[in-house]
Amino acid sequence: MNQKDMLAGLLAQATTEGSELVTLRAIVEEASEVGARRMLSRIGLDDATAPGDLSELRELLQAWRDAKASAQAAAIGWLVRGVLALLLLGLAVRLGAGELLR
Repeated sequence: MNQKDMLAGLLAQATTEGSELVTLRAIVEEASEVGARRMLSRIGLDDATAPGDLSELRELLQAWRDAKASAQAAAIGWLVRGVLALLLLGLAVRLGAGELLR
């Protein structure tokens, strides 16, 4: 008996015998299983290579996050260096270092 037949049987049992809590839980469980398998099939993760594919996607996502964090840190570092360089340049002009260059 496949899962769709199991779900149909549980629904028939619920209508004939009344809705007991155990029957309702079994219906929900079977419906969840069928829905999950259908969803995995639709997105192409229902084959034997799916765990490897998911692992590879996780690694790729982690690499993207690491690269993003590294790029942000580098950009902030360059921004701080630029502001400090402008500050030093302004201080040098203010103290008259421009006259020394002439």
